[in-house]
Amino acid sequence: MFRAYVFLGIFFAGFLFMTADSQTAKEDSFKTSKGDLKITFIGHGTLMFAFDGKTIHVDPVSRYADYATLPKADLVLVTHEHGDHLDIKAIQAIKKTTTVILAPETCKAALPAAVVINNGGSRDVQGIKIVAVPAYNNSPGAAFHPKGRGNGYVLTFADKTVYVAGDTENIPELAALKGVDIAFMPMNLPYTMSVEMAAAAAKVVQPKVLYPYHFGNSDPAKLVALLKDTSGIEVRIRNLS
Repeated sequence: MFRAYVFLGIFFAGFLFMTADSQTAKEDSFKTSKGDLKITFIGHGTLMFAFDGKTIHVDPVSRYADYATLPKADLVLVTHEHGDHLDIKAIQAIKKTTTVILAPETCKAALPAAVVINNGGSRDVQGIKIVAVPAYNNSPGAAFHPKGRGNGYVLTFADKTVYVAGDTENIPELAALKGVDIAFMPMNLPYTMSVEMAAAAAKVVQPKVLYPYHFGNSDPAKLVALLKDTSGIEVRIRNLS
């Protein structure tokens, strides 16, 4: 049973549920059966995980960090080919001879070193299971991310499951995701979801902790308000616009 609460502290001017700490935090830590999982919030759709002595970079992009100063990657995950998710310069800065790069087929021309993984594919990299799941637009007239081109990823860190949605909308395939502990969901129209779509998607996936990311000009406080009566989901706002 989950504790029923939606987190984020102080209520100001209508629906403002963000504390100063939540706006500035760069790293969160979660206990797993094999030690801590540390998540660094770099910006937009760019994340870094540290677990069991390994470093995993998701959609590393140079405009959000100086990758020459960051830990080298054991694993790099690229969701799709758009420039705010695929940056060869950033990948080269963190790549070492043993780095495994996973990306969909659409990235292969720009990233020949990548191991191709498409929707439905799975890999085990140094004890971390990675499953590629669909990520696409399904709203009428929205064709920024056609079905089958991009990935979301489900990662298993010991007894914790993390869902990184990539650029997607509230698609039917979300109903197949079970047991998600931590989820990252985008919400920036017209490219991904509206805040309302993201709230609906969260109710389908039911993560224990939900981070809106890649949210551009969308107001994450509205997501908190929409989910405030939804039991079992803790919404955490971080600087991932």
